[in-house]
Amino acid sequence: MSISFAEVEQQASSLLPDERARLAEILLESLHSESVVEIETAWQNEIAQRVAVYERGEAECFPAEQVFAEARRITK
Repeated sequence: MSISFAEVEQQASSLLPDERARLAEILLESLHSESVVEIETAWQNEIAQRVAVYERGEAECFPAEQVFAEARRITK
């Protein structure tokens, strides 16, 4: 016997907020072809590449004060 959508929805609604959030993550993951692990690995690789570029002195960097001042200027 299968459970209906309405039953699943009712049961899910009775979960604690953290449990509903985790269930939502699991359901969303099931819709994507890439797993969360693959995505996290890709981000870790991207971070490592960006850090390496910065450490080699190849990245154009700006002082935080300058960045924040520009952000304030363009959002007014």
